[in-house]
Amino acid sequence: MDRTINYQITEEADGLRIEQFLRHQGYSYQNITQLKKMPESILKNGIWEYMRSLLATGDILTVHIQENESSPNIPPVELPLSIIYEDEDILVVNKPAGMPIHPSLNNYENSLANGLMWYYTQQGKPFIFRCTNRLDRDTSGLTVIAKHLISSSILSSMGARHEIKREYLAIVRGSVTPPSGTIDAPLARTGSSMIERKVDFKHGERAVTHYKVVEEKNGHSLVSLILETGRTHQIRVHMQYLGFPLVGDYLYNPDMEYIHRQALHSWKLSFIHPITKEPMEFTAELPKDMKNILIH
Repeated sequence: MDRTINYQITEEADGLRIEQFLRHQGYSYQNITQLKKMPESILKNGIWEYMRSLLATGDILTVHIQENESSPNIPPVELPLSIIYEDEDILVVNKPAGMPIHPSLNNYENSLANGLMWYYTQQGKPFIFRCTNRLDRDTSGLTVIAKHLISSSILSSMGARHEIKREYLAIVRGSVTPPSGTIDAPLARTGSSMIERKVDFKHGERAVTHYKVVEEKNGHSLVSLILETGRTHQIRVHMQYLGFPLVGDYLYNPDMEYIHRQALHSWKLSFIHPITKEPMEFTAELPKDMKNILIH
């Protein structure tokens, strides 16, 4: 991936060293070290400069990111992709249920990473897969992928600070009571299981989910959920703990009458763009298999 970013230096940055300015933009120390290894990656007014060089008001600082390698062990596979948004820095995809994010032993050629590797291979571009907000294989909806090392680092830091806002829609059986609230219950592994989680007030890590019933139809409730933390299976375990597990959830509630995967969809994603600093918001409507539960 070859990306050139230009910054117009304002009075606020006058007198800063280039590396100081880049740190203010969200670049990590590792990013700066990586850029130092790339040929002529830092230009001031079109002339190559060291990171310790000083900036002045009116300067144009150019960062040239050069990534020529692709992720190893991700074979390109032609798969259906629903790309909601793409620019030079990020990609937002509406992932279908049943598609893992990463290749694994049993899912080596059917992941989102495989599909995106194909997408970029067809364009003759190298691609390193960097997914910021991971979804379970059977959870559908929006996820954001960084297209280069700088956007990846900034998005990861934003995620750690809970600055990437995610809203999910889930379907449970019955009328949820109370119809809105906050679940603050720590989560831990269940026994020796690598996958399954449980509420564990003694050993668990803090997990907070805000929920609200959106509508009730056909004996089911459509629930909106906003994560304050991002623990593994957080929504699935928290709703089970509340007494209203997600329908179709093979691990926590194998209620497969209407759907054969957990009825969970990442429908809204909002964050500040890692490079342009513009506010971004994306939505993806409820998929057909979840809609069908409410109209039967």
